[in-house]
Amino acid sequence: MRTMNPRHHLGEATLLSYAAGALPTALAVVAAAHLSVCSACRRQLRLAERIGGGLVDMQRGELPAQQAREAILARLDEPPAPAGASMFPPTTVADDPDALPLPLQPYFGLSLRTLRWRWLAPGVHCIRARVSEGNLLMLRIAPGKSMPVHGHNGSELTQILRGAYDDQLGHFAAGDMADLDDGIEHQPVTAAGVACICVAGLDATLRFDGWFARALQPLFGL
Repeated sequence: MRTMNPRHHLGEATLLSYAAGALPTALAVVAAAHLSVCSACRRQLRLAERIGGGLVDMQRGELPAQQAREAILARLDEPPAPAGASMFPPTTVADDPDALPLPLQPYFGLSLRTLRWRWLAPGVHCIRARVSEGNLLMLRIAPGKSMPVHGHNGSELTQILRGAYDDQLGHFAAGDMADLDDGIEHQPVTAAGVACICVAGLDATLRFDGWFARALQPLFGL
């Protein structure tokens, strides 16, 4: 995987939570995968970290509110860290065009070629990873496949690794991040051509409208 120019990014609230170390493990892993390929979100993360440092000082009572505000503004005026200092160095095509983003490798392995998929539904294969908080999984969905209409009982972060899908929120291609909350209901439809491979982190179960999907939900654990 290489640095890309995604059109869909992590939301501000998610970046602030990530900077504060407040995301559940499954969501934090997927957020890190996006940060590893998105320079725009890495810049926003550095901004969030500066703001977060001032807020922590305020919460601890180390600085009065006015001084904490001034400290935050001072942090925002600091020059950005050099690109080489990023904690998310991207892997390169020269290394392996199928290489997974570095933050995913401890959970799934080094390369898409080495993955051992398990059948989940017709045209859908899955790999689950063990994490301390939330549900972390990688999905491979056949081209032109319509997923069931569903909402979310919590938050979901989905990073597209290969292929693409379309839903009510737009077109999501390789590098794009779907940052979803419990107010979103959608039906992803994978694009023609190649299978859509994505990694998803959830902190709660999905909410299906159809009775058939609801009946199978306990078997799939989603």
